[in-house]
Amino acid sequence: MNPLRGIALKLCSVAVFMTMASLIKAASHAVPPGEAVFFRSAFAIPVILIWLIATRGLKSGLATRNPLGHFWRGLMGTVAMGFGFAGLGLLPLPEVTAIGYAAPLLTVVFAAMFLGENVRMFRIFTVAIGMAGVLIILSPRLTALSAGELGATEALGAIVVLVGAIFAALAQVFVRRLVAEEKVSAIVFYFSVNSALLSLISLPFGWTMPDPASAAMLIGAGLFGGLGQVLLTSSYRHADASVIAPFEYASMLLALGVGYVVFDEVPTRIVLGGAALVVFAGILIIWRERQLGLERDRQRRAMTPQG
Repeated sequence: MNPLRGIALKLCSVAVFMTMASLIKAASHAVPPGEAVFFRSAFAIPVILIWLIATRGLKSGLATRNPLGHFWRGLMGTVAMGFGFAGLGLLPLPEVTAIGYAAPLLTVVFAAMFLGENVRMFRIFTVAIGMAGVLIILSPRLTALSAGELGATEALGAIVVLVGAIFAALAQVFVRRLVAEEKVSAIVFYFSVNSALLSLISLPFGWTMPDPASAAMLIGAGLFGGLGQVLLTSSYRHADASVIAPFEYASMLLALGVGYVVFDEVPTRIVLGGAALVVFAGILIIWRERQLGLERDRQRRAMTPQG
């Protein structure tokens, strides 16, 4: 274990994924979300394959015993990506990022509903705090419905991003099932394959030929997406998830910077306040999971016979 290297890889993955989101946002005027999903997924595949070949894990890394599980994870993830990409074209980048933080909070709820995980009062309380933050972020958009076409567009964007977060949480439930029997490399690879294929379903609904600049941005988004997956997967080889996970929220700082410099977006105090609540709740859940993990380790050591 090398926690500092794990943290560094995690931060690099956050930066790379933010670059990917920025490229998708910049090209959102040129192609529909389904087409953007295709580019993001298809051009990630070569990066993942090169990584598996370089680490000599191509054969073992792609072996699977649960293809149907990969399909369902891919379906949920593809829908989540499509809604998320649609939201990038309708809302400022920091706002999309903040609403997207609802996904790990909803994963706690769905894990209890579908996986039978025990959810104690502490986690229920923190999820409630986080969802309150999401509602704070959403409130100006939903009340703007009466403000004409612009208000309706912003409200639609908020709803679209929230729906994407719901499907992202459902995708994580399937990931939790898969990791019990599948390698992470297989989960990463087959998600990109499935999402590239599933995105073709949207082909009859308005795919267009992007101009050279937009095509370059979309291809770049796919390459960065694949690189981000590689960096993220590698980070968990060097440190525990509880150590690395909080650094996901560095994406908010990057979103604020990129949104301001590249897209001339200035977040409101309401968005910042709501985002702070969501981040606070997420960190509380991660901290609690770490405490429970340490407690389980102590119990196992206490029950192990001393030779």
